Amino acid sequence: MKIACYCQHVLGIGHFHRCLEICKALTKHHETVMILGGPDLTLPESDIYFLQLPGLKMDAEFTELLPCEAGKDIHRIKQQRQQQLFEFFLSFQPDVFLVELYPFGRKAFRFELDPVLEGIATGTLSPCIRLCSLRDILVEKTNRKKYESRVLNVLNNSFDGLLIHSDPEYIPLEKTFSQTDSISIPYRYTGFISPPPTAKEKGQQLREELGLSQSDKLLVASIGGGNVGAELLQTTAEAALLLKNMTHLHIHLFTGIYSDPGLQQELTRINDENITIHNFSSNFQDWLTAADLSISMAGYNTCMNLLSAGTTALLYPFAQNREQSMRVSALSKTSAFTLLAPEDLVPSNLAEIIKSHLGRYKQKYSVQLNGAVQSRILIENLTIWNREKHDIRPL
Repeated sequence: MKIACYCQHVLGIGHFHRCLEICKALTKHHETVMILGGPDLTLPESDIYFLQLPGLKMDAEFTELLPCEAGKDIHRIKQQRQQQLFEFFLSFQPDVFLVELYPFGRKAFRFELDPVLEGIATGTLSPCIRLCSLRDILVEKTNRKKYESRVLNVLNNSFDGLLIHSDPEYIPLEKTFSQTDSISIPYRYTGFISPPPTAKEKGQQLREELGLSQSDKLLVASIGGGNVGAELLQTTAEAALLLKNMTHLHIHLFTGIYSDPGLQQELTRINDENITIHNFSSNFQDWLTAADLSISMAGYNTCMNLLSAGTTALLYPFAQNREQSMRVSALSKTSAFTLLAPEDLVPSNLAEIIKSHLGRYKQKYSVQLNGAVQSRILIENLTIWNREKHDIRPL
């Protein structure tokens, strides 16, 4: 089959990496194109073909789109993107169109998605199965009823199926979408999406490269790939100074790809031999496998990586919406996750919390984490997406 996967990241890179894992699973058996259009990324070597649209991002207030390249005209960029995407479908003629998040989100990009979806429906473009790819939790909306009605109108009329990248035992869709029963197209849960677990040997090898003994403790603090969470790294670094007497404790701080360049410089000013500052790591899963304790934000990918590694974690959720705090609350029932409150981001408080969590052992979890492979299997079973509503049920 030929598969086109549309993924638009606007803040961090969580959406990109989740879609990338699906595309990795797909490209082993199918010709797969991943359509991107956000800020620049370092793309991995892969059999996936990447189609890059002219870049767009959200402004700091998340209210409007801006060109990634300063000085470019937003209307011209939109026109170029719409034309490029439509012409791609005319030439590639995919069997499956997988759309990440829309219509549950990314409403600002309907200017280019709706013409393609309409073209497929009317026959202007070659027919193909249209699937929505959705993460576990939807952010809250001011007018929930209006939002859900709009979503259902587009979803039920312009899509053939819905893939939900969650484990319904922990986070079912109805937890954040009240009108799930009104979805009239087939939907399936894939389980959460995580990269394949890193072998324990890789974690041990990394510890040896760092010169750590069995009695040494490795703390890894990170903020994902976005430009938020600087206060978490700053407080962790200040807490580390209060733990200087713990000579066996080694702390590594990871800034994000889109972090303010000044953040790393600011952290470097905290002079302590047990603190090391890094840029975003491409082998971060190895670090989590090696770590005795993780301190991080609570984005989708970070949480899944932590579950895969079995690492004890202190998680500080993004405060602007409910998504990350809900995820930690749901997963903490079965994991070594501890939610950090705003009052915990005081160096003395955080230092005490770190000390109390360092002795905990790694765990294995029953959460479904093979969502990428399961997505491929479901996408290949095209007959699923032609069933009547009374046949709809989670996998």
